[in-house]
Amino acid sequence: MAILRAGYKWRHIGLLLLRVGIGIMFILHGWPKLAAGPERWEMIGQSTQVLGIDFAPVFWGFMAGFAEVVGGFCILLGFLFRPACMLLVITMLVATAKHAAAGDGFGGFSHALEAAILFFSLLFIGPGKYSLDNSIFPTDKKRSKAGYYK
Repeated sequence: MAILRAGYKWRHIGLLLLRVGIGIMFILHGWPKLAAGPERWEMIGQSTQVLGIDFAPVFWGFMAGFAEVVGGFCILLGFLFRPACMLLVITMLVATAKHAAAGDGFGGFSHALEAAILFFSLLFIGPGKYSLDNSIFPTDKKRSKAGYYK
């Protein structure tokens, strides 16, 4: 199996696959929330009460769905990658706190916590070579050398 002996030369393909897979999953996860309308947004937005935020639950619920759908799409494309990761980290930490405070146990909050860890890690890793951010936003390193990622 050559891929196991190839070091990390396939890391950008792996990061692309991770971005596309997680992006699609979060679009699918968030779309029902976003499409449900103000009653559902209010119910979701009440999750922020666990953090002491008890105003504008409709807005916060909408933002949770928005972060998952639009953030997932940005992750998929590698576009505005770090802001999207930050939105999703915050969203997943609120979901973790809500499930933990509700007494849902580890099984109830582990998915949200795992996603928060993933997006927090991706903040440091970046979108990779095969991303819109890499194509659109030049960096000093990219201007001075051919290719941003080696």
